[in-house]
Amino acid sequence: MSRPHQDDPHSPDAEPGRQDQSPPPPPWGRARKRPAPARVPLTRDRIVDAAYVVLDREGYDGLSMRQVATELGVAVSALYAHVTSKDDLLQMMYERLFIDHEPPEPDPARWQEQIKEYAVEWRRRLLGHRDMARISVAQMPFTPDLLATTEKLFAIFRAAGLPDEIAATAGDIMATYVDGFSYEESMWQERQREADAADWSEMSHTLRTYFASLPPDRFPTLVALSGQMFHRNNDDRFLLGLDILLRGLASYIPRDDGPR
Repeated sequence: MSRPHQDDPHSPDAEPGRQDQSPPPPPWGRARKRPAPARVPLTRDRIVDAAYVVLDREGYDGLSMRQVATELGVAVSALYAHVTSKDDLLQMMYERLFIDHEPPEPDPARWQEQIKEYAVEWRRRLLGHRDMARISVAQMPFTPDLLATTEKLFAIFRAAGLPDEIAATAGDIMATYVDGFSYEESMWQERQREADAADWSEMSHTLRTYFASLPPDRFPTLVALSGQMFHRNNDDRFLLGLDILLRGLASYIPRDDGPR
């Protein structure tokens, strides 16, 4: 039988201590640097993603170009190769929120349901990010990327039979309602976050109790309505407000009384 090679460090006959013959590195040698991980290219999409992270964490007042740059691990100056200003960034965030949210093709028989469904999703998206409603109220939905959405929204009102003047105003009224309602909700959420205020159910109960306690001889209407005031949750309040608006718009549709 052949014997294992004497110089084989893994041989069972190898001398103890000879398992690893590699010399230690010299003390004067320079440690080799590990290769830096490849950097992900900075893009407008990555900047918007980081801006949403900062917005959700810090709120509108804490959102700044410097904070976004820190979130991305880059210098502030690097952002300006893709974004011209904070206002430009806010517009990009607004467009991202609605770029894939288009109204359906007009169906005159279901126009009120179509507007309700669109508005409910609109509000959901605004409330999906902290203070996004505050950003939305200051933006214009007529950018090139959002014109197709605006066109379809107005087309639903026009196809329903609303006169052109009313159809042209209806879109603005709807935006004011959805933005305003959502902004009020977000402000209430901020108040709860900062001051540990009561939630809406507690506050609405407090308000109803207050109005019910008013002197009925001086405030008979408020006392009579106190049980109905603020009794709905925000979802129900939003839908009721939409219904009131849409019924009012529907009253402008000319009625076809048929031949006389």
